[in-house]
Amino acid sequence: MNREQAIKRIEQLRQELNYHNYRYYVLDNPVISDAEYDRLFRELEELEKQFPDLVTPDSPTQRVGAPRPEGLGFESVTHLVPMLSMEDAFNEAEFRDFDRRVQEGLGVKSVEYTGEPKFDGLSSSLTYENGIFIRGATRGDGVTGEDITNNLKTIRTIPLRLLRNGHPIPTRIEIRGEVIMTKADFRRLNEERLRNGEQPFANPRNAASGSVRQLDPAVTASRKLIFFAWGVGGVEGVHFETQWEILQTLREWGFKVYSNIRLCHGLKEAFSYYQELLSLRDELPFEIDGVVFKVNSIAYQQRLGTKTRSPRWMVAYKFPARQATTKLLDVRFQVGRTGIVTPVAILQPVQISGVTVSRATLHTEELFLEKDIHIGDTVLVERAGDVIPEVVKPIPEKRTGNEKPVQMPTHCPACGTELEKEGAYYFCPNITCPEQIKGRVLHLVSKRAFDIDGMGEKIVDQ
Repeated sequence: MNREQAIKRIEQLRQELNYHNYRYYVLDNPVISDAEYDRLFRELEELEKQFPDLVTPDSPTQRVGAPRPEGLGFESVTHLVPMLSMEDAFNEAEFRDFDRRVQEGLGVKSVEYTGEPKFDGLSSSLTYENGIFIRGATRGDGVTGEDITNNLKTIRTIPLRLLRNGHPIPTRIEIRGEVIMTKADFRRLNEERLRNGEQPFANPRNAASGSVRQLDPAVTASRKLIFFAWGVGGVEGVHFETQWEILQTLREWGFKVYSNIRLCHGLKEAFSYYQELLSLRDELPFEIDGVVFKVNSIAYQQRLGTKTRSPRWMVAYKFPARQATTKLLDVRFQVGRTGIVTPVAILQPVQISGVTVSRATLHTEELFLEKDIHIGDTVLVERAGDVIPEVVKPIPEKRTGNEKPVQMPTHCPACGTELEKEGAYYFCPNITCPEQIKGRVLHLVSKRAFDIDGMGEKIVDQ
């Protein structure tokens, strides 16, 4: 194949691969098999090896770059338009007050809002020039963030080149959105970290944030992150009339946009959408902690303007808190099916998001020592979706002097075998330990395995 033929074929392959990436990762609706995709990808790789000068930053082969040198931090990036904070509303009265101020500021009696989930992840900004992804950054302090371009390029829901799909491509634009990790991928990652003797992440938000700030992009690529687009910052070369138009265009350009966004005509529809997402909160595959309402008209947004730290046309209507304070009554040590011994906090029962919580994980000895948790402490407890409740921290100001430090046992609480330590974890090496056997049987009959109805904990105990 001569050079001219290679140029044409490389461009054709890139267009095909970008389209199939979009179908697979954004629409969840592939139209070719994995094997066919791999064949196209390998062909592109081979052509780029033959003609290395034809390799471009937006090529699908360039998603995973080289690691950053050890000790070299991320460079600072100034956002084209500041990424301001959002005003929060914590109850119906505060949301009504926000709506009243918007109406008074515009001199109207009803306002149209877009309703979108408030993702619990890492806000990021992506800069595109003539449709090519050139830079990605964290929100940082709102004015400057960290340059994490190479790590963001590994996320398959971030197009390296904007798809046209009938829409004009801006000469320059900042796309705003959230990097998240699903609850299922968060669990898998923590299970892997446990097996490797590493400390687990506290929640999916921390896992996503830690993953995009890795020195080695290959580590980020392995973490199965998702980018949801929700807005634009600076933009040149295109014009938008509404936030709803922005969201639809982002989807057409190849971004993942939440499927159940809503155009709300007035306060009543906004409240209805809030209640709908609140009822779905625990069923969603990712964490959200509220609903973001934005005045739909861009002209209205510009008329309302911004305060020092937040726009006057946007509010985050937060869901009820998932945290509460309670008393740590005791710590018991639980033996899992793999033999790992986990400290479990026994709590004075407390209601969090409508659920009574009486137990919470303390993860590892290192973590409860680092947090300086004592039996008898007043502690802050967090419940996040289907993730096991955890003790976030003690409140030392409420100590009476009668609290006792937590101590890791030296022998298995189930069978008495001397515990061994591997990494951050203690484990019982006795494979005939009754708690391990019980755990293995419960796992075997669970829905994710053989799904045997009627085989619950009581029967397994017998």
